[in-house]
Amino acid sequence: MAELIYGGTGVWFMIGALLVFFMQCGFAMVETGFTRAKNAGNIIMKNLMDFCIGTVVFSLLGFGLMMSEDYVAGFIGVPNLNMFTDWMNFDWNSFVFQLVFCATAATIVSGAMAERTKFSAYCVYSAIISLVVYPIEAGWVWNGQGWLAQLGCIDFAGSIVIHMVGGISALVGAIILGPRIGKYGKNGKVNAIPGHSITLGALGVFILWFAWYGFNGAAAEDGARLGQILLTTTIAPAVATVTTMLFTWIKNGKPDVSMCLNASLAGLVAITAGCADVDAIGAAVIGIVSGILIVVAVEFVDIKLKIDDPVGAFSVHGVNGMWGGLAVGLFATGNGQNGITGLFYGGGFAQLGKQALGIVTIVAWTVVCMIIVFTIIKKTVGLRVTKDEEMKGLDICEHGLISAYADFMPIGVGTASLDETFDVDSNVPVTQAVPVQLAGKYDMATDGTKITKIDILLKQSKLEALKEEMDKLGITGMTVSQVLGCGAQKGKAEYYRGVAIESNLLPKMKVEIVVCKVPVKAVVDAAVKALYTGHIGDGKIFIYDVEDVVKVRTGETGYDAMQDVE
Repeated sequence: MAELIYGGTGVWFMIGALLVFFMQCGFAMVETGFTRAKNAGNIIMKNLMDFCIGTVVFSLLGFGLMMSEDYVAGFIGVPNLNMFTDWMNFDWNSFVFQLVFCATAATIVSGAMAERTKFSAYCVYSAIISLVVYPIEAGWVWNGQGWLAQLGCIDFAGSIVIHMVGGISALVGAIILGPRIGKYGKNGKVNAIPGHSITLGALGVFILWFAWYGFNGAAAEDGARLGQILLTTTIAPAVATVTTMLFTWIKNGKPDVSMCLNASLAGLVAITAGCADVDAIGAAVIGIVSGILIVVAVEFVDIKLKIDDPVGAFSVHGVNGMWGGLAVGLFATGNGQNGITGLFYGGGFAQLGKQALGIVTIVAWTVVCMIIVFTIIKKTVGLRVTKDEEMKGLDICEHGLISAYADFMPIGVGTASLDETFDVDSNVPVTQAVPVQLAGKYDMATDGTKITKIDILLKQSKLEALKEEMDKLGITGMTVSQVLGCGAQKGKAEYYRGVAIESNLLPKMKVEIVVCKVPVKAVVDAAVKALYTGHIGDGKIFIYDVEDVVKVRTGETGYDAMQDVE
């Protein structure tokens, strides 16, 4: 019965593979949430094509290079194309399982190079990672004939061969590609570029955490081992996240949300190599180190090295992939599925040395391969979009997608009737593009009526009080909008992923009122009564003379246009 559930042909093995596939959704959500809305569609497209392109090239060549029984010198497999020539005897289970892991390695790179990479270039290097880069080094560890496997290097579920490789590739790509426009000032100042949706980012993290139980647990040999793997896969990210919360709380004065989301993934990455070989204490220590490493690595890469990695791909996957690989040599109990013993459990330095050798050689392989790949792409088809395309956003420039969020499309785009055309390329004079209001020049409308516009900026919490005071004056017509702003006092600096956001724009409400019969002083006095607290940020009131008013439906002007009587 156990054979039907566990092992390379068991049902759980295939369920685990399906969970790993679902990780593509998680990566897509994390990357989309941590970047700007104008690139959301491009990021979704890249994460979709990672798996689709990867399936094609891994089928043709990658799987053979990685898992072929004809393995040359412990280094590379001979692709015999058994999938196409001996279909009925082909190891379908192994292929599906290795395919979804390959797609994970390829998709990690996307985050570090987000918002400025050509889609065509992305398709090329994603294909090469799945075709050659990942299969060869993964075969060293996961093909029984691989030289690192023969040596005894252990990476149970891929801290080294998947996450570290993806993170190192991401770092090389980000360096060659360069930072996003506006990320670093000429004086060396680092500017925070917050992601547009922490909600999406959190959704992605929860999806990834859930799917990680298949990622780590699929290869469990029995139910007892599965329970151990699932437990360590829970402890490490949980402890890492708590550690990061406390660390950023102490360091910045407040717990950092996006960094804590990264910490959950960092803990998962780090436990992946040793999840079947460590105990609860080992998993907790791995999590603590991961929780500190992720903060230090993100800030070091961003602030000190000035390498723009929008989602922290290198810090999460590269740095913590290395740590996870080394942790096997430190915390393996000797009672795990692989039977190895680490330094802290009496095994000496032997296993730690094997892990270190595996990490160094795979890092070297990845760096050399990706430098060659990215350099060739840069010199041929080009790696980066133009400055104009980057500013407009890759959704519209690369995919013709006005917005990934249809309800927030620019007014007039997509809602015009089919017989209307718009010249979107020509320059429009400011006087035509923006309604002009001249304060203080005109005292009377054309019919002799004094019309005044009053703009009130206020705290969100005071809106209802202002509306009540306006109702008392008989003013029911007003325009209300949400705005962001700051005055001379910008308030306490906040931090996004360790970088200070100095402008500290605060949410405010803007109320616009136009009056002709009601005295302006009465409106101002009522507004001050409703808004005044005596503290900074109570708001401001701006008063303008209005030249005239035109009612669109009737064509009435001046005082008559202000009346809403039907």
